[in-house]
Amino acid sequence: MQPLSYTDRVFGHHLITEPVIVDLINGPSIQRLKEIDQAGYPEPFFPSLKKHTRFEHSLGVYLLLNLYKASLEEQIAGLIHDASHTAFSHCADYTLAGTDGGKTQSHQDNVFEEYVRASEIPAIIAKHSLNIDVILDDTRFPLKEQPLPDLCADRIDYSFRAALASDMRTPQEVQAIIAKLSTNGQEWFFFDVPTAREYAELFSQLNSTLWCGINSAAMFKTVGDCLRYAYQQHYLSHDDLYGTDRSVIEMIRQHLSGDAHLQLLFERMNNTIPFVDTPSTPESVVYCKSRVVNPLCMHRGGLYRLSDLQPDWLQTLLAESRPKSYCIGFEDKN
Repeated sequence: MQPLSYTDRVFGHHLITEPVIVDLINGPSIQRLKEIDQAGYPEPFFPSLKKHTRFEHSLGVYLLLNLYKASLEEQIAGLIHDASHTAFSHCADYTLAGTDGGKTQSHQDNVFEEYVRASEIPAIIAKHSLNIDVILDDTRFPLKEQPLPDLCADRIDYSFRAALASDMRTPQEVQAIIAKLSTNGQEWFFFDVPTAREYAELFSQLNSTLWCGINSAAMFKTVGDCLRYAYQQHYLSHDDLYGTDRSVIEMIRQHLSGDAHLQLLFERMNNTIPFVDTPSTPESVVYCKSRVVNPLCMHRGGLYRLSDLQPDWLQTLLAESRPKSYCIGFEDKN
C-alpha cells in the first residue's frame, strides 16, 4: 500500500498511511468529488472565489478528525460524508427539490446511506475488517456531525476553506483561530471567548455573502432551473446528475442549438442574462438555507456557549437561523 502525500490549503502537508483511508481516497466515489465544486456553480456569480472542491473538503474533514485523535471509524465517516453529492453540490436541491424548496438543502443527506451502500465503499470497509453499519451511524460520531448551531468537523472545515477561498481571511489568520480550537472527544470548543466570537462572526460573514446572499439565490435558482428542465426533457438521466460538473455541462451543451428554452436557461445559469431582485413581480421566490453557529468556549474554568456570555449573539442566532428568501427575476434578453 503506497502512502499518499497530500497538501491541504487549511491543514498543510500530510503523509496518509492508514490503508483503509488510502483505499477509500483512491476509490471512484471520493475521486469523483475532485470534479464537484464545493460552492455549486460559483464562477458566474462569485468570479473572484477560488475553486475548492468536495474532494478537498472531504479530505479536510478527515484530516481535522485525524489531527484531533478521533477514532478511525469517525475519520472514515468524515472522509466519505459527501460522497452522495450530485454535480453542482447543493444546486441539486433546486433541481430535485422536495416540499421545502431548498430551505434545508438536505437532498445529499437524504440519499446518503442508499448511495454509499450501492457504491464500492462497503467492500473497501469490509476488506479492512470494519463494519459499514458502524460507519453509517452518525450517533457514534459527535465530532464529525452536529446540528446547527453547534460546531462539528464538517462545519469547521468548510468554513475555514471558504474563508481562504474567498480571501476573507489569510492562512495565518485561519491558523491563529485553529490554534485556539480544541475538543474533549464529544464537543468542539475554543480556549477563549474572543476567539469564539471571532470565529462566529467569520461564519456569519460567510453565510451572508457566500452561502445565503442574493447571488447564492440566483445561482441556486438558475442552475436548478436549467438542470431540472434538461432532466425533464430527458437530456440528462438521474444517473447523469451523479456524474461531474463538467460531464453535466457537456451533456447540456449538446442540446443547446436545438432547444431555445434550454439556451435561455443556460444563459441565465451563466449570468449572461442578469438577474434582478424583483419583490413586486417576482418570477419565483428562492429560499436559501441560513447557517449560524453558537460556539462553546472556555471561561473561568467552564464551558459556555457564546450567547450565554455575550447575549447580543443570541439576537444574531434568532435572526440568522431562519431560511432567507429572495425574489429573483431576469432582465429581458433583448
